[in-house]
Amino acid sequence: MEKEDLLTDLTSGEIAYLWMMYQYETMSKCGLLYFLRNVEDRETKELLEEGLGLSNKRIDSIKEILTKENYPIPEGFTNSDVDLKAPRLFSDVLYLEYILNTLNLELTEYNLAYMEAVKLYIQKFYVEVIQDTLELEMQAKELAKDKGIFIKIPRIPTPKTIEYVEKDSFLAGWFGGRRPLLAIEISHLAFNAKRNALGQAVITGFSQVAKSKEVRRFFERGREIAGKQMEVFANILHDDYLSSSSIFRTAEVTDSTEAPFSDKLMMTFITTLIGSGMGNYGSAMSMSARRDLGVQYTRLMAEIAQYADDGAEILIKNGWMEQPPMAADRKGLAK
Repeated sequence: MEKEDLLTDLTSGEIAYLWMMYQYETMSKCGLLYFLRNVEDRETKELLEEGLGLSNKRIDSIKEILTKENYPIPEGFTNSDVDLKAPRLFSDVLYLEYILNTLNLELTEYNLAYMEAVKLYIQKFYVEVIQDTLELEMQAKELAKDKGIFIKIPRIPTPKTIEYVEKDSFLAGWFGGRRPLLAIEISHLAFNAKRNALGQAVITGFSQVAKSKEVRRFFERGREIAGKQMEVFANILHDDYLSSSSIFRTAEVTDSTEAPFSDKLMMTFITTLIGSGMGNYGSAMSMSARRDLGVQYTRLMAEIAQYADDGAEILIKNGWMEQPPMAADRKGLAK
């Protein structure tokens, strides 16, 4: 550790991302342990094993950092949140899609964590984390391509000349003269369609095995939301005669009704996916010039924001939400 690092406390940004990373990695570890108990494909198993190794390594590193900084280690998720004897709930195909998509999520979040880090040794920690994630993501993507389950986003013609925008109809999207989709708009629409297809499959499995009736109803509602939002993205692409690049993945869910995970873990995982989805929608909206696309993203974001809020209420009511780091209550202390 650098001498200067010892003289300063952790910033709120450093604390926040280390805390969130510990929650995520302990949750991911539970999932990977269960997947490895019933995966059949050798190459997918090797990928899952490597992912588990990274999770264990990161959990140990965060514990070491927090201990050095005299900061309490969160509870996160433990062996009590996973039943390794539960029957298979998802296929090997879904395992591979899951790890590929979660690696994409990690790259986004851990890059933000690096940018928030101030202490040099924490910056170096995130550099290593990002590099490991990049290497595993490339392996997962190549494996998905080799197995024929990686679906590329639609192709567009190569332009023959350079052109400039001449009419404000470039921004229009509702009435008359609506231009074709831009490449970046296609990319985001297809990506969000694929993410909703995966989310629908995962939440379908969770709805079959959740112990609480309230949690099952929450997952059933999420299954319908994911399906409707996937259809919205697909229809926009189809209007330009483009493939949505998404395939229903619910067929990759078995008929098991025995829960491999606690309701707490499944609820937390889904709310994590929702948060990631909202970030994706915000990014897509900022890069979509057509006004109708911005309106659609705003509407869909509001729908999943409400769903996420309802999920948070269930987590809090059941005592499943570990309190994140927060500022001191100065007004309360003054009283």
